[in-house]
Amino acid sequence: MPLQRFTRVYGIKDAKIAPLTADPASGTPTYGALIDVPGIKTFEISGDVEVKKLRGDNTQLATNAAISNIQVAVSHAKMSLDVLAAIIGGTVTDSGTTPAQKTSWDLTDTTATLPPFKLEGVTPPNGIDIIGGDVHVVLHKLTLSAFPDLGFAEEDYRIASFTADADPLLSNGKWISTVINETAVAIA
Repeated sequence: MPLQRFTRVYGIKDAKIAPLTADPASGTPTYGALIDVPGIKTFEISGDVEVKKLRGDNTQLATNAAISNIQVAVSHAKMSLDVLAAIIGGTVTDSGTTPAQKTSWDLTDTTATLPPFKLEGVTPPNGIDIIGGDVHVVLHKLTLSAFPDLGFAEEDYRIASFTADADPLLSNGKWISTVINETAVAIA
């Protein structure tokens, strides 16, 4: 008997991104190593539908609608230099020795095209109707749509966030995938 095709969705346990390194029209997409989005708080997907109405003879004759944009908004509790490098570009460099180690992210070329990436989020086990199961949502090809929210907050924690627009993969046309698992699995 197949799984039910509906569920409640409670919480988010993990999210990871992976740089999209190749998307051949007649092949399989290739992604770089998974990068944890630390302290994931929200993973919100929205979209736009473009509607065209045909009118004539003083009445509506037809309506045509198409998805014109899918967007994701992500907030996470901890800033990650690796996430910044994957979604904006730039380089992360580690240097020094204890007790003077440091790691830095440098963005030097702001004229370059922003890199595409994949984003996957997952509920905690039991965050769905199926005991022990989970839901994974994957946006296969994203590009940053606004500079990430970074910085500081007076006498408070600063929450990092970013928004990105989805495009279909050239190789298979996928924009977004949602998978209900009977048994919870880690993002892979």
